[in-house]
Amino acid sequence: MKIVVVGGGAGGLELATKLGNKLGKKQTADILLIDKNQTHLWKPLLHEVASGTMDSEIDAVSYRAHAHNHGFRFKIGTLSGINREEKYIHLQPVVDDEGEEILPERKESYDILVLAIGSISNDFGVQGIREHAIFLDSPKQAIRFQHKLVNQFIRINRRLEQEPDTSLSVAIVGGGATGVELSAELFNARHWFSLYGLKNVTSEHLKVTLVEAGPRLLPALSERIAGSVHQELLELGLDIRTNTQVSRAEAGKLHTADGKIIEADLIVWAAGVKAPDFLKDFGGLETNRINQIVVNTHLQPAQDESIYVIGDCAGRQIDEKRWVPPRAQSAHQMASLVYHNILLSLAGKPQKDFKYQDHGSLVSLSRYTAIGNLMGNLTRGSMNIEGKLARMAYVSLYRMHQLALHGWTKMILMTLSEKINKVIRPRLKLH
Repeated sequence: MKIVVVGGGAGGLELATKLGNKLGKKQTADILLIDKNQTHLWKPLLHEVASGTMDSEIDAVSYRAHAHNHGFRFKIGTLSGINREEKYIHLQPVVDDEGEEILPERKESYDILVLAIGSISNDFGVQGIREHAIFLDSPKQAIRFQHKLVNQFIRINRRLEQEPDTSLSVAIVGGGATGVELSAELFNARHWFSLYGLKNVTSEHLKVTLVEAGPRLLPALSERIAGSVHQELLELGLDIRTNTQVSRAEAGKLHTADGKIIEADLIVWAAGVKAPDFLKDFGGLETNRINQIVVNTHLQPAQDESIYVIGDCAGRQIDEKRWVPPRAQSAHQMASLVYHNILLSLAGKPQKDFKYQDHGSLVSLSRYTAIGNLMGNLTRGSMNIEGKLARMAYVSLYRMHQLALHGWTKMILMTLSEKINKVIRPRLKLH
């Protein structure tokens, strides 16, 4: 029995780890994880990598080492196609940064296939966004933004000696969690840049514009919580523009539908996600309007019982209007269900149905505060929280992910290691 998991994000890596511990170590099944990257980083932390307040080289999980420790195999590769009749997938050639081939195009057979390939930014066809904005889909893109941010701060610090009115302008499009959290992290980063030698740069020299097409920030949260976040960001110094739709982008500029221009040294697009475009016509499987593969209650496409789909690329309707949201908690719940369903299927028993449980939403405003609500089986009903309690709850989400991957002992040691690193290492990545 060969079980192939494609995609090492939150859901894919958790699932491969559980299957490896349960089946792989006993050699009951061959568990293979495939991902286009060599390391894993929890996607909700990418805004911290982008600002430099987190070093991805320290916090990333090596797929190969993790596979060795948990009874599964890892191969690097990018999914490009599938043959469902003969049960194999196509993988693109692997090339290095210079375009030299490392591995050729390959086929990989499977008995059970789990697709967990995540999502990409949805530019909604806005002209110039792909060319002039930075997306935060992956650690590589977050690191690219961080390098640009460091260089811009150094440039501005030098120019301020001659031009006191100079400032660094950053425009972030998208008032969801990613846009809001990155906005706050940028002000935290500016604080540390100033302490680490860029003395000319003060809060007035960083101008962050947060652009949201809808009437308010954080539409997934209640109006009261969104209002609290809005006020906190205003106090930090953000220029928040709601009901503002971007019509096109060019170098250093965003054009809005009402004819205004937003100038920016750096542009970040965080206005929505979709599943990768190649899934539109992937082996005849049904997809929805954002390319997600539509799945049944067992998280399988109706066309093929040997395939499971989890995470952001899975389309599962909650009711007539709502779909399971593309969040880390959704991927975690899906991975847990598919793990049990694979075991039940191998034992010849009926599979369980997926029921999404909304445990609430939390937004971290860097070191300043955190705000959100807890719902479902975490509390009786719904409870709004903010401040230190919310910050603790936010951090606990990452601890739960670490626990799922590493177990209690390693998770506790990692927590202690992070505490130590805050003392012995710089609080900001400076290169």
